[in-house]
Amino acid sequence: MSTVSEGQELWTASPERRARAELTRFLAWLAGERDVSLAGYRELQVWSVEDPASFWRAVWDYFDVIHEGEIEQVLTDDPMPRTRWFTGTRLNYAENILRHETSGEPERPMMMHCAETRPDIGAISWAEVAGQVRKLATRMREMGIEPGDRVVAYMPNIPETFIAMLATTAIGGIWSSAAPEFGAQTVIDRFSQIEPKLVFAVTGYRYGGKDYDRSGELAGILAALPTAERLVLLDYLPGAGRPVFAGETLDWAELFTGPDVARADFAFTRVPSDHPLWVLFSSGTTGLPKPITHGHHGIVVEHLKKASFQLDMHKDSVYFCYSTTGWMVWNTLMAGPMLDGKVVLYDGHPAYPDARLMWRIMAETGVTTFGVSPTFMQMVRGAGIRPGEEFDLSALETILLTGSPATPEILAWTHEAVKRDLYATSQSGGTEVCSGILGGSSLLPAYAGEIQAPALGCDAVAFDEAGQPVVGEVGELVIRQPMPSMPLFLWGDEGFARYTDSYFDVYPGIWRHGDRVRFNERGGSYVLGRSDATLNRFGVRIGSAEIYRTMETFDEIADSLIVCIEEKDGGYYMPLFVQMANGSLSDALKAEIARRLRSERSPRHVPDEIVEVPEIPTTLTGKKMEVPVRRMLLGENPDKVASKDATRNPAALDWFATFAQSRLADA
Repeated sequence: MSTVSEGQELWTASPERRARAELTRFLAWLAGERDVSLAGYRELQVWSVEDPASFWRAVWDYFDVIHEGEIEQVLTDDPMPRTRWFTGTRLNYAENILRHETSGEPERPMMMHCAETRPDIGAISWAEVAGQVRKLATRMREMGIEPGDRVVAYMPNIPETFIAMLATTAIGGIWSSAAPEFGAQTVIDRFSQIEPKLVFAVTGYRYGGKDYDRSGELAGILAALPTAERLVLLDYLPGAGRPVFAGETLDWAELFTGPDVARADFAFTRVPSDHPLWVLFSSGTTGLPKPITHGHHGIVVEHLKKASFQLDMHKDSVYFCYSTTGWMVWNTLMAGPMLDGKVVLYDGHPAYPDARLMWRIMAETGVTTFGVSPTFMQMVRGAGIRPGEEFDLSALETILLTGSPATPEILAWTHEAVKRDLYATSQSGGTEVCSGILGGSSLLPAYAGEIQAPALGCDAVAFDEAGQPVVGEVGELVIRQPMPSMPLFLWGDEGFARYTDSYFDVYPGIWRHGDRVRFNERGGSYVLGRSDATLNRFGVRIGSAEIYRTMETFDEIADSLIVCIEEKDGGYYMPLFVQMANGSLSDALKAEIARRLRSERSPRHVPDEIVEVPEIPTTLTGKKMEVPVRRMLLGENPDKVASKDATRNPAALDWFATFAQSRLADA
């Protein structure tokens, strides 16, 4: 691959693509219907934060959101986090998706799916999904599930889980899910906070060719949820056991017997704008996971906006994003069907039996928009796979790289090895808003390593320590005005105390997201890592992403993690931990790493020590656990700094605990 420089232009949309972009249509609609003439994305972004009420009302009207009542205020005058949206109206999230059952042929596919337990790609039509949702929702009402009741799932990324979610939200229930690979305590830490009444679960799952019976973990979870009255069990893994449960256990298939429920005989429960839709949870690497509660109104308008304008999706899009039900990305997958498009679901290891699997699925299903982590793309690249040469990706229009910063090299390789004419976009958001904060548009050029612009309707800037906006310098990522999909509240948080402490503790009235970021003059940005894991090198702050970019160029190294701690004598200790892909860490390789970091970055980027480790610890969503490692090196109790159940590879943390104890003993 040819050398690429940070900020180098990689792609610009053709005139034909610009003309058919949904954002182009929206700009024309604004000019004709609102007398608002804007030249392009950047002017629209500025208008969207200067006049948020007009922008979000335009989104609401443009997509013809189904609702009842008249809008009193698009957003109230209450400051964050008490701001409320579209007061005076009532709507339902599920209704705004399933409306498309009747907008075309009801038998056309809505969901395409496969899994390690279901290797053949299947399809479920709009009529089948909507019919099953109505039938399940009706049964749930008969069970006594009322608006505001919590319904949870210990289920994988399969159609049944989405049907359960849509049925729950259709009747005003509050949804929450956890992936079946989560350990029992991790699930208990989450679900016990919201006291569910009904639980959906599978008996087990298959990952990487290996079967995992979860009946024991499920029994432990149920025992810790005294409010759970019923369990709906899906026999997903052949041969798995059945959990012991004191309440009533129903088989999934039982709920779908009897006559169908006609559209005319089913009423969606429309709710006000302060009614919860679902509860997502923070990663839980430190402390009890935060129960982040979103509303129907905010999620509907935010997902319509993001899918259409930031990802360039449309009515005929086929959306495929690799995710588990424990990651907020799963909660965004219905954005495709919300636009009358299709969604592709996959449950299993993304690279089993090899890293060609995702591309095979995409070729067979005609995926237009693919979301995946840069780590996966690095894996594909490292395996020498060139997807564009091996698979028919003619339908592919957009690749969304999310979950961690995408290096210039990975973005450039994506254009080279996947498809030249491709909108490959790196975007950044978070569980807290269940959407993007830093995004972009196919109307803008794409630059290597750079996130194109703040998302529409998101007043995101970098603040220095004095709380002043900075450009060209590293600062704290903040949001200065409310967004519709910001949490209504954290469940059980009286008086917004925990909410305020989590996001408004540094800059009163300003959302501090917790990322270090640098904006450039054209509005592009670079996320440099979490601010609480920032490398403070003798008073100079360094983003860990800069070091990881260099480390990813070493074929011998599978993964790496860097932290920096302040010593008692006022000095600093910055070790770099590396997991080898092959061979062992030699002195020659250590010297080359140091040389490259010094020449490509700066002398301050060179670690004090380079240490080989068996494995780099990551969260269940694949994020490096920099903060827990740093806290262990500072002497904190390993059992207090991170939940092993929230760790993809708990044994990796044990190694770091031993390393930290040994170092402290020698100090």
